[in-house]
Amino acid sequence: MPPESQTRDDFIQDFGEGYQRFGHSRLMGRIVGLLIHEEGPLSLDEIAEHLRVSKGPVSQITRRLGEHGLIRKVWVPGSRRDHYAAEEQIFARAFASHAKLLGQNRVLAANYLESEDEGETSRPVHFRWRVTEMHRFYELMGEHLGRFLDEWRVERRRLAAAWDGSADADDLRAGNGG
Repeated sequence: MPPESQTRDDFIQDFGEGYQRFGHSRLMGRIVGLLIHEEGPLSLDEIAEHLRVSKGPVSQITRRLGEHGLIRKVWVPGSRRDHYAAEEQIFARAFASHAKLLGQNRVLAANYLESEDEGETSRPVHFRWRVTEMHRFYELMGEHLGRFLDEWRVERRRLAAAWDGSADADDLRAGNGG
């Protein structure tokens, strides 16, 4: 197998395992890994063929990935098939999606704090403390994650500009920023 093919296959497998560690299906991660690796869009048939799996699960998973904004349908002139590509901002979108899920813990805590304000005082003191702590923890985390995403958008523009030729790509990959 040529080194490029081995690198592609290793990346796809590793990405699948990474998704599995986050509680998602390995196939979902493999689809994302494949679309990140490929320069152009792929049809469902091509994705299934590359990954050596049946088209049915690929179709279901691509629909879910699209709903989460991680991949998008791409029109390919002359083809009547659906083609897919990784979203341009896939990493920021995945992070924002994860942050949104974590933010639901703040909402949960807020609901219990509101019921406390409405006169529900029969709850133990340690529970009220933990809910207050939980609410503030996830509130602060949300503030930090929001600032991180803002900082990432700036960094990504710098990174993209460097890759477009305004800086030496080798310096950029080495972390020198060009």
